[in-house]
Amino acid sequence: MEKRRKVTNPLALAVLAELLVESMHPYEMGRRLKDNGKDRSFKYNRGSLYMVVEQLRKAGFIIEQETVRDTQRPERTVYALTDEGRHEFYDWMRELVAQPRHEYPQFGVALSLLSVLSPADSVELLTQRSAALSEEADEIRTVVQSALDDGVRWVFLVEDEYRLTVLEAERRFVTGLIESLKQPDYIRAWQEIFGSQT
Repeated sequence: MEKRRKVTNPLALAVLAELLVESMHPYEMGRRLKDNGKDRSFKYNRGSLYMVVEQLRKAGFIIEQETVRDTQRPERTVYALTDEGRHEFYDWMRELVAQPRHEYPQFGVALSLLSVLSPADSVELLTQRSAALSEEADEIRTVVQSALDDGVRWVFLVEDEYRLTVLEAERRFVTGLIESLKQPDYIRAWQEIFGSQT
């Protein structure tokens, strides 16, 4: 069963993970997330990162360790992980890894209403989607191969491998759906229901 958490934004996990390694300020966290390619897994901007840091501080998961200032940059607050924050990180990670969660992707919504579109429109749009999925999969393969060539260990690329597997599965599903939508019996049934409305 899913636990109620004080901070629910997945970006909080990334912040806690960075602070497991060492204390740092939010600007450095953002830079490391980007450098490590984690910005492909977490949707955020500078404002949302600082907001999550403040939520974690209020929850008692991180504390202000010190404020540093050098002559060229504004003051920066360095944050450290608390024992409670360390416990929250591992507990949350264990839950996410072990327990499947039903998510509500937008494509699922579109599929639930697909019968409203004409078979020809559906085929055309799904063909576009299939091409976009193939393009995204190729980009991920390139990123993964480049990282492996640079000596990055596979475990640091596992989210890219997962995303690639999901994209390939979706592309296979879309290809099969396109073929089903082209079947004469489906086209005939659609025309009987919606043909007069087009």
